[in-house]
Amino acid sequence: MPHLNGTAPPSSPLNSADYNPVDHLNAIFSHPSSLSSIAKTSDVLNTYQDELDEEIAALVRHQSLSDVESVKRIRAAKDDLAELFPKVEDVRARAMQTEEAITEMTADIKRLDNTKKNLTLSMTALKRLQMLTTAYEQLRGLSSSRQYKECAQLLQAVIQLMTHFKSYRSIDQIATLGRNVSDLQRELLEQVCEDFEVTFAKAEVAQRRGVLAEACLVMDALGDNARSRLITWYCNTQLREYRQVFRGNEEAGSLDNISRRYAWFRRMLKTYDDEHAVMFPANWRMNEMLANAFCEGTRDDFKSILSRSIRRDDGLSLDVDLLLSCLQETLDFEHSLERRFNNASRASIDTLSSDSEKAPVFSQAISEAFEPYLSVWVEAQDRKLSTMIPHYRQQPPKPPDEDFSPQMVIPSSIELFNFYRLTLAQCAKLSTGARLVELCKVFAKYLDQYAQQVLLFYVSERPSGQTPSRFPQLEDTILVLNTADYCFNTCTQLEEKIKGRIDEGYKEMVDLQSQADAFMGIASATVRALVRRVEMDIERTWREMRNTGWSKMEMVGDRSSWVAEMLQSIKQRAAEVLGMLHKQQYARAFCDNLVDSIANAFIVSIFQCKPISEVGAEQMLLDSYALKKGFEELLNINAQPNTPTPAGYIRRVNQSMSRLDPILKTLQVRPSPPEALVQAYLIHIADRSDTNFRKILDLKGLRKQDQSHLMELFQAHRASPRNEKLPQTSTLLAPLAVTGGISAGGAGAGPTIASGIGNLSSAATLSTSNLPARFDPSTFGSAIMNAARDGVDRLGTPNLGTTPSQTPSGAMSPPTQQQSAASRASFELPTPAATGTTNLNENLRNIGKFFKRDIGGFGGRFGGGSKPTDETG
Repeated sequence: MPHLNGTAPPSSPLNSADYNPVDHLNAIFSHPSSLSSIAKTSDVLNTYQDELDEEIAALVRHQSLSDVESVKRIRAAKDDLAELFPKVEDVRARAMQTEEAITEMTADIKRLDNTKKNLTLSMTALKRLQMLTTAYEQLRGLSSSRQYKECAQLLQAVIQLMTHFKSYRSIDQIATLGRNVSDLQRELLEQVCEDFEVTFAKAEVAQRRGVLAEACLVMDALGDNARSRLITWYCNTQLREYRQVFRGNEEAGSLDNISRRYAWFRRMLKTYDDEHAVMFPANWRMNEMLANAFCEGTRDDFKSILSRSIRRDDGLSLDVDLLLSCLQETLDFEHSLERRFNNASRASIDTLSSDSEKAPVFSQAISEAFEPYLSVWVEAQDRKLSTMIPHYRQQPPKPPDEDFSPQMVIPSSIELFNFYRLTLAQCAKLSTGARLVELCKVFAKYLDQYAQQVLLFYVSERPSGQTPSRFPQLEDTILVLNTADYCFNTCTQLEEKIKGRIDEGYKEMVDLQSQADAFMGIASATVRALVRRVEMDIERTWREMRNTGWSKMEMVGDRSSWVAEMLQSIKQRAAEVLGMLHKQQYARAFCDNLVDSIANAFIVSIFQCKPISEVGAEQMLLDSYALKKGFEELLNINAQPNTPTPAGYIRRVNQSMSRLDPILKTLQVRPSPPEALVQAYLIHIADRSDTNFRKILDLKGLRKQDQSHLMELFQAHRASPRNEKLPQTSTLLAPLAVTGGISAGGAGAGPTIASGIGNLSSAATLSTSNLPARFDPSTFGSAIMNAARDGVDRLGTPNLGTTPSQTPSGAMSPPTQQQSAASRASFELPTPAATGTTNLNENLRNIGKFFKRDIGGFGGRFGGGSKPTDETG
């Protein structure tokens, strides 16, 4: 409520915007006892109301007084502005009057300045006219007396003075004087030219050398046109004899006499230096102009001669040796001119760029005529290379008088790339355009041929009389591997060298990567050939394994005897091979291929050992662990003791050998109770295939009538929701088929591989049943060739039991004769021989790309850890 003095506190409900008197009264008189203060409350409210009325009245009075004062101030401001405007107008008028007064005062001074300026111009013009007239008269007299040195000085002055009278041409006297000066210039020009012609015609150069040198000063003063006329006349005069001799005489002008042309011009330059150089100003560069004229004429002559040589009717083609000899002499001549006339460092003829900012003047000045005909030279290199490849094929991989070393390469490869280096350097001198692209294509063509006809030939069959004979020697195989690696690296260097020399617009047309991949395909084939040697050594142990009675074993013992014998054979042969491999990436590739190959052969052999008991499967699993342990030591077999084995290799061994575990662990489970076998199959093999499950039952030797109940149980379990996401068939078992059992005396029939399945090619190759009773070395060459011809369709697919992300190094195995025939029937159509060669090239490249991906992770780059030696020059 309000205070007793009539004012309401700031927080009083009376100050609220949504004030409710009823609520307020109820709050004040909330109890009956408070009704006694009604009169007092009423007085306080009345007092508060009176105070508010007085406050409002005071505010109204104050506001009324404020409005009156504002009106007064506005009126005063208007009065001040009315007084200011007349004053501004008065100031402007007085400023204009002052300006007019100043203009009147300075008008006389301005007229005097103009008069002085015009008088000065008139005096200057009259003085110049007097000087021009006097100089003209003196020039006429000096020209008639042939005092050219003084004429040159006066002529420059006359020409300069005439420029000041261009605006006075309308005056007759000035126009007449201008015409006289022009006539005098023409007379001087003709007089100087006549003096030169007469002097040279009478061979009086030595006597009149000084006069002619002064006459050149006059030509300089006459301007560029006069100087160009004299230069052209001099060049034509000096080269007249050259044109008569070498154009008018077919014998003298032939390519055989090209050296005579250059010798003649060198004599001409010597004559110029001795007799004529002092006549011409140095800035004319008369000797360079003479050389340019000679080069232009000679270039046109050569174009005509070469064109006629190509169109000859006698059937004789252009002599390549003569063409190259002429071109080389021309390049040497151009180079000599460049050295003489270009003081700055010129670009090397073997490079595309120069540190000098000044471009070469005489580069290709004459040799440009030879450019369209260099294809003849490229064709000559093609023919030369075509004779080299068969010669290399007949050579032994290693010279008989040299000792073998692990770093050695086949000498013919070094010879081939040395020829490439020299040819490239020569072509870069001749052309850095289209002809260099043609040469690059020739290089690529014979690199392919060297890979197929030389390197692949060495590892496929060795010449002995007229027939292929024995298995390639280990040293020869290592040489081919080293050479393939050397060629791979040098191909890359060669491509970089060509791109560094060729013109910018042709760089994208240079590509030797396909050839490099083909050499890596050869390297892959040689690694597989090394693995094949080990496979042949352990074939007897596989027969021993298959002859073991796996169904009659009663207990598991230590590792089988055949395992110890196999590991001994493997380590003995691997130590020999690894001792010859000087690059770690190929040693690793060999071990990876070998482990994958033996793992595949183990799987194949399991399916040849029907029936296998649970104890036999357990013994096989133990044997596989023993093999895996031995394989882990394989890579460091020649290393120092306690050398750690790379973790990547350990993973690779575990990955390859672990593919045996699903089969063997499933075979370890007894068929009774049947649910246990079914569950083991679904866990380890993990597919829904009836065919694959039946293969396991066949391996266990179960009778057909006993299999029906297990098949029904398998079908019921695989239909459960827990197994509905399993793949339809396992890549581990799908390619394999169980065959009959083993007789006591030898191997049974090998497992068959479904048509179109390529990922078991190497495994099938290791099967004894797929090999003849005695190894026939003559078939090894065709096996290697077939591996390349059959393509990477089979070689690039994952191995037995691997996932698509795994890299099957073991796929490098050459297929058997039967598989090769089947593959060719599936993948190749009857084609001409050229198409077959193309297919071989493409397959080698694909194998090479696959092989690089396979071992690229542990070699950094092919060629070892150090930078390869540059062999391409």
